[in-house]
Amino acid sequence: MNQDQVKERLLRLQDDAEEFSLIFSGKSSRKVNGLYHPESREIIIHNRNFETDGELMYTAIHEFAHHVHFTTSSVPVGPRSHTLEFRSILHRLLEKAEEEGVYANPFDTDPEFRALTDRLRGEFLTRNGQIMKSFGAALIEAEALCRKRGARFEDYVERVLSLDRRTATTLMKIHRYDVSPTLGYHNMATVAGIAGDEKRAKAEQAFLAGRSPDMVKVDVRAPASDDELDPRAKLEHERNRIQRTIRSLQEKLEEIDDRIGRLA
Repeated sequence: MNQDQVKERLLRLQDDAEEFSLIFSGKSSRKVNGLYHPESREIIIHNRNFETDGELMYTAIHEFAHHVHFTTSSVPVGPRSHTLEFRSILHRLLEKAEEEGVYANPFDTDPEFRALTDRLRGEFLTRNGQIMKSFGAALIEAEALCRKRGARFEDYVERVLSLDRRTATTLMKIHRYDVSPTLGYHNMATVAGIAGDEKRAKAEQAFLAGRSPDMVKVDVRAPASDDELDPRAKLEHERNRIQRTIRSLQEKLEEIDDRIGRLA
């Protein structure tokens, strides 16, 4: 594939994307496979890093996701670029690329990968999920016994079981909400932490359909209010957050300077 062919394939994934340039460096790099320069809207692909078009295309989609994130975010994208929002965009683009035949997922087509995936899901994710769900049921029993004996359940959890109370609460919710063990513990915990039966059901179905945790977390967020939809309101909120951070850091700096002064 040449540069124009790669760009044409990327635009099939999001045809309303802002204009960007895609350049093959003609070089190899030990550090990165590709780069995105937001100021110039340039995607640089070190095309000599790849042996197959599939590998190259994955990198191109990854860098295109940075472009989409940068140009569509209602608040400035900070230096930490691999955020929840970015990963959700990347996974959505990869999903669309597979549907459009732009990118072939090796994990679905390679028999060895498919067999390994089945084993990992069956022997580890599902089994672990079942164990943790049963753990939640046992903790509910312990809570009932604590009430019966007039003892503090949180004291039992923290000092007897040496278990974080928030983890215990999550495990109990997993059992109470009857979350499917096939999701694996961490995804079960995500579902259990969602308020509202409808949203929990939507998240569980999304996981069962194969969506990534990042996509699910973004999808089940509460609908934005009018203020949150307003770009100016979002920017002002971000400015206020940064200002609070600066004030907090300034106070810490003054405290350290004062302590240094007392030690002199």
